Formats: sequence, C-alpha cells, structure tokens
Amino acid sequence: MAAVQMHALRLFKEFGYHETTVEQIAEAAEISPSTFFRYFATKEDVVTTDNYDPLLISAFEDQPTDLNPLQALRNAMKSAMDQMSDDEFTTMNERNQLIMTVPALRAASLNNLAQTMELLAKIISERMGNKQDNLAIRTLAGAVMGVNMSVMLYYAEHPEADFVKLLDESLTLLEQGLLL
Repeated sequence: MAAVQMHALRLFKEFGYHETTVEQIAEAAEISPSTFFRYFATKEDVVTTDNYDPLLISAFEDQPTDLNPLQALRNAMKSAMDQMSDDEFTTMNERNQLIMTVPALRAASLNNLAQTMELLAKIISERMGNKQDNLAIRTLAGAVMGVNMSVMLYYAEHPEADFVKLLDESLTLLEQGLLL
C-alpha cells in the first residue's frame, strides 16, 4: 500500500493529480489496476488514506491519567508524529500539500477527518468513562480536528514551517481558551 502511494505521489508531482490515471499508478507500482482497487476504493483514497490512527491511539493510551483529554491528545499527536520516519513525514507532507491544493481531494478528505473525529471521541470517552455521543466529548474531538485542518491549510501555504510545532502551538492556543 505504501509503495503504491509513493508511486502515486511521484506521478501526481510529475504530471498533476487530474492528469494521472489509476492505470499509470498501477503500472508504476507494478500491479494491475484491479490490485490497485483492492488497496484503494478510489483514486482519491490513494492520497487520503493513511495508517496513523494506530500510532495516535497507542500514544494517547500511554499518556498520564492526570492530564486532561486535550493535553493528552496534544501530547499523543506530537508523540505519534515523532515516531514517524523522515520518509513517512515527507510523504505525509506531500499528501497534505495535495489534499489542501486539489479541491477534489480536499472534499474527499472531509470523510477521513470525520472518521478521525469519531475515533477521537471514542478514545476520549473511554478515558473519561463517558459515552461516545456525549456532546462535550464530540465538541472537543471536533475542535481538535478543526485545529488540525487549520494547521494543514496553513502548512500547505507555508511549507517551510514546522508542522509539528504549528500543531502543538495551535492545540496549546485551544487549551488556553484561544484568546485573540
């Protein structure tokens, strides 16, 4: 799956997202188009799909219980990104750039963001001993995903910035009540 994504990103950079076909990606990855669709349901999914949720869950579960949920999430997100190799981080940045600059990918990523929001609500509710549909927990998960999206947009416009630092600073602002 990672190899297919790597070839896809290379082709998207070289020829453009819309100009690159699934058949070209499959050929570059030395697989058939039908194999491509076993990994990814759509061409958009080759960009929007990632394997970071298990890292986030594990890092969140490792956080000290005396931290509030937002502090634990902030630490977990930073920890999960710190665990990425340089190549994984580069791929994440390339995917982010595409998602934030190609309208079809930005729209497709909303589903991924909503799924991640549900995941955050689940792990926060388990930590807090509340139901996942608790409005405060969903609001916190939504706020964290909103911060993540704002950082992704900012980073797409300022690729020279430090993504991890931006995310940490933005979550800290949220934790402090986002005083403007």
